[in-house]
Amino acid sequence: MTFVKEESGEEPGEGSGEGDVHEASYVPSKRRIERERYKRARARRATAIGALSTLVTGVVLYLVVVNAPGWPRTKETFFNAEYAREAFPKVLEGLWLNVRLLLVCGVAVLVLGMLIAVARTLRGPVFFPLRALAAAYTDFFRGLPLIINLMIVVLGVPALRLQGITVDPVLLGGTALTLTYSAYVAEVFRAGIESVHPSQRAAARSLGLSNRQSLRYVVLPQAVRRQMPPLLNDLVSLQKDTGLVSIGGAVDAVRAADIIVGRSLNYTPYIVAGLVFVALTIPMTRFTDWVTARMDRRQAQGGSI
Repeated sequence: MTFVKEESGEEPGEGSGEGDVHEASYVPSKRRIERERYKRARARRATAIGALSTLVTGVVLYLVVVNAPGWPRTKETFFNAEYAREAFPKVLEGLWLNVRLLLVCGVAVLVLGMLIAVARTLRGPVFFPLRALAAAYTDFFRGLPLIINLMIVVLGVPALRLQGITVDPVLLGGTALTLTYSAYVAEVFRAGIESVHPSQRAAARSLGLSNRQSLRYVVLPQAVRRQMPPLLNDLVSLQKDTGLVSIGGAVDAVRAADIIVGRSLNYTPYIVAGLVFVALTIPMTRFTDWVTARMDRRQAQGGSI
């Protein structure tokens, strides 16, 4: 690279005085310019190859599918435009229930998961029963399949006929989702808490903060920032699993599609519901990828996570 000085045209002693340092403007060298041009050419070539390979793969898959012996029947059963138009507004109406479940259960999962994680990281023998209960909770609900948990809560609780206990399948389904996902989120939070170096807590204590204040102001903020990508991934999974509340009769997007399928014996409404969930999930997935890449860049540059 070459540095070229800009002459001011002033004699020594004029202007700001003798011995002024002339500003230098940066001019890229020919080698650097050629290297940048080569990188841009390689990027364009890679983009073209990727687009071409994607197009070829798509054409091959299309030809394989449409030339299959059962394609006409499959197209009529799963990709019927008439049933898609009928199902779309009803699926969108039911999707509003899934969105509300995501918002309410997401907040509940984060709060309950944080409490369980903190309980598992409490120190001292006096907190052993609390740590044991928190560990048992996470072990049980992480091992119990979500669909079985939903059946137990949605179908089993009303069978008990307890006074003052709701039998609303939406509330019961949301409770089952919260119980299961809180166990997963609690382990994510616990991993974040334990990843904070003990010196951070020791430094906070040396400044006069209590154990509770150290946890609140020093440990938890760092733990949450470090575990943001896996937390967002859990919320993406929760967003999809809200469709399982339909097993109790709640009319969400999946149940709305199921009603039309039961009447018409055509499975196109399921495809419509699936595509709606995909469209709802993609923005959050891309946001999760962006947060993960941003944190990786900051960590690689030695910045604060």
